[in-house]
Amino acid sequence: MLSEATIRRAIKNDVPAILGLIQELAVFEREPHAVMITADDLLKDGFDDPPSFICFVAEINHQVVGLALGYPRYSTWKGKTLHLEDLIVKQSFRGRGIGFSLFRQFIFLGHQMAVRRIEWNVLDWNTPAIDFYKKNGATVLQDWQVVQLNDTAIKKFITLHKDASI
Repeated sequence: MLSEATIRRAIKNDVPAILGLIQELAVFEREPHAVMITADDLLKDGFDDPPSFICFVAEINHQVVGLALGYPRYSTWKGKTLHLEDLIVKQSFRGRGIGFSLFRQFIFLGHQMAVRRIEWNVLDWNTPAIDFYKKNGATVLQDWQVVQLNDTAIKKFITLHKDASI
């Protein structure tokens, strides 16, 4: 089912709505205080040349109600890939096909870019999202673990290993 929303590339004026959607997702993912990014960060990172990310928004009656945000990556096994960082639809607009329309646009972009893989993460308790992805042909890997260093861990690593020769 295609939604009544217009899907388009994000523009600078969308940044406040993009940040609001990111904050709404953080609440949904039970991490409301984890968002450190600012509107200025999004402006600089998404609209400088070259941009650090690609963002599509879903708009209904001039209101941004969803987004798909990602960026190019490179795999030593596959070559060019695309990472979908977030697929977000405002709670009150879910169930209308907006998420599918955003997902579809992102997949079409990957095809146009001739990537060999599009990947993303999903929380193991988010069964509606997992079911959506599986229904649309995605494989949810069970044998890979997400590994991260946050900013505190990066600083600690640098402090511990600053004297190591490179």
